[in-house]
Order: sequence, then structure tokens, then C-alpha cells
Amino acid sequence: MYFLLTGLAVGSYLNVVIHRLPRGLSTIMPVSRCPFCEHSVRLRDNIPLLSFLLLRGRCRDCSAPIGWQYPLIEATTGVLFAGAFLSFGPSWEAVIAAFFGSLMIALAFIDAEHFVLPDRITLPGIIIGLALQPLIGWTSLTSAALGAAAGAGIILGMNGLWWLLRRVQGFGLGDVKMLAMIGAFLGLRGVALTLFISTLFGSLVGLVLMVRGKIQMRSRLPFGVFLAIGAIVSLFFAPALFAWYLSFFP
Repeated sequence: MYFLLTGLAVGSYLNVVIHRLPRGLSTIMPVSRCPFCEHSVRLRDNIPLLSFLLLRGRCRDCSAPIGWQYPLIEATTGVLFAGAFLSFGPSWEAVIAAFFGSLMIALAFIDAEHFVLPDRITLPGIIIGLALQPLIGWTSLTSAALGAAAGAGIILGMNGLWWLLRRVQGFGLGDVKMLAMIGAFLGLRGVALTLFISTLFGSLVGLVLMVRGKIQMRSRLPFGVFLAIGAIVSLFFAPALFAWYLSFFP
């Protein structure tokens, strides 16, 4: 329960990060305000999930609708923190898993809205991921270093190939740095699984959107969203997925 409540509180802060960081604003000050009437959000109206329900999804002062993403991010982060505790127990691994998942949530929602993956998250994330390796049991420092290098190298290689074939850039440099950060936390195996899941899921979503006429062949998709999904799946399910895969090769 403690991890769940902590996750809800962290999710509330992630909402601030997601809204302000791409706009070059401080994530600390000023206090949260309604974007419509500019009134400061009262403390009692800033309780994760509960305030949204009590206010019925509207600002107390001007009755403007509160975006659906606010409770969604809070709930997602709460579930992520609870999952980290259930998977890794009361340990540093659980704390690091929750921290890493929070970075993925922030990057996914920022990329979905702005098509950008801020260096202020990805570059420090690479360093932090490598520095935390002594506390992590799911990979090693060597694997993390190789994962970071491979993550960046694979995306750069795919970008070069896409340019040769279509004369367009398939991925942004933000994707390169994000996958390098994922490698720094999850290691070489985690990068491979993340890239497989994100590419598969991204391709399926893109195909469905094209069939429905929502996008064109050259339309951009926020690949950071799919990288985040793949990374979180890898974080929690990599051993089980690799064991399942290897079971086909007796």
C-alpha cells in the first residue's frame, strides 16, 4: 500500500514534469495552476486521483475540464510502483525499478504530445543507470555498458539504413538516447527485448492507423511511447519471456 500511495504522489509530480519540461519551465515553482483561469490549485484539490473524482474532472474555480491524462498518469505510476514492490520486494531493486518506470512514463507522454524526448531526462538517465548497477541484480555493469552502446548503435544503424532506402530520417536522436538509457538500466538483453517489443507494437499500431485512414505512410509516430512500453515489459517480464522463448529449443 505504501508503494502504491508513493506512486500516486510521484505520478502527480510527473504530470508537472510532462507539462512543463518540454516548455522550458521549472518543474518546482510556481505551484500548479489551472491553465484556463490561472488560479492556483488548492492543496485539497491536489490529492492524486481523489481530487479528480471529488471535483468530477473540473476546475473548482472556472469549471474547465481537467485533462484525462492527469488521473491516468497518477494511476499508471501507482500501479507501476506497486508492481515494482510485488516483483522485487522491499529492496533497492524495487526503488530503482519504480524510478526507471517513472522515467519511461514521463518520456512516453512527452513524446506523445510533443514528438520530443528531452535530453534533460535521457542523458542524466544514462549516467544514473550505469551508476546504479551495483544495486541491481537483473543485469551487470558490463551488460549495462554494452546495452547502452548497443541501444544507441542499433537505432543509429536503422536510421542510416532507412535514409539509404527512403531518403528520410526514420528515428530522431531522442530515440537513440532513450534506448541507450534503457540499456544502461536493463542491460544488453533488456535492450534486445525492448527493441523487439517496441518495433512489433509500433508496427501493429501504425498498420491499424493506416488502415483506418488516420495516418499516411510517411506520417510520424512517437516511437518513444513504444520504447517505454517495451522497456517496462522487459523490466518486469524479461526472464519469463526469454524462458518461454527458449522452451521452443530443447
